[in-house]
Amino acid sequence: MNSANYFIEKLKLIKHPEGGWYKEVYRSEEFIDINSLDERFSSERNLSTSIFFLLEKNEFSAFHKIKSDEIWHYHSGSSLKLHMITPEGKLIEKKLGLDIENNEFPQVVVPHGYYFAAKTEGEFTLCGCTVSPGFDFSDFEMPNSESLTEMFPAQAEIISLFGV
Repeated sequence: MNSANYFIEKLKLIKHPEGGWYKEVYRSEEFIDINSLDERFSSERNLSTSIFFLLEKNEFSAFHKIKSDEIWHYHSGSSLKLHMITPEGKLIEKKLGLDIENNEFPQVVVPHGYYFAAKTEGEFTLCGCTVSPGFDFSDFEMPNSESLTEMFPAQAEIISLFGV
């Protein structure tokens, strides 16, 4: 089995602001016109974007949200646990991996507007993330732990583990 460093080097991954490592691998050349998008978007968006994303054992993807749906795809390494907080404050946890008999899934969808965080369950996880409408950093929101806890006090414990 390859190591995290192998994938970081070979895929030319760089540090991500939410934690972990990433590289954009696809950005569609076609756009969705602003008039065809929901009002939560401020300008046109690419139809779709995709990245490689890697988390190592001692790091996590901090709670954040985006304005589009995001599909996580398992590629290599250990399974990964995604923690999602719905707009109503309900916590949903799903595992990304191949052990289907133990409730892991090769793909997990994070709906737009959900705050979400992730952590590998082993040495590392390499996955892919596809976003549609395409990702734009202006759609990225990562509040600090205090703000997020004020919004979702019932989730204070999980927020303390994966907040900034």
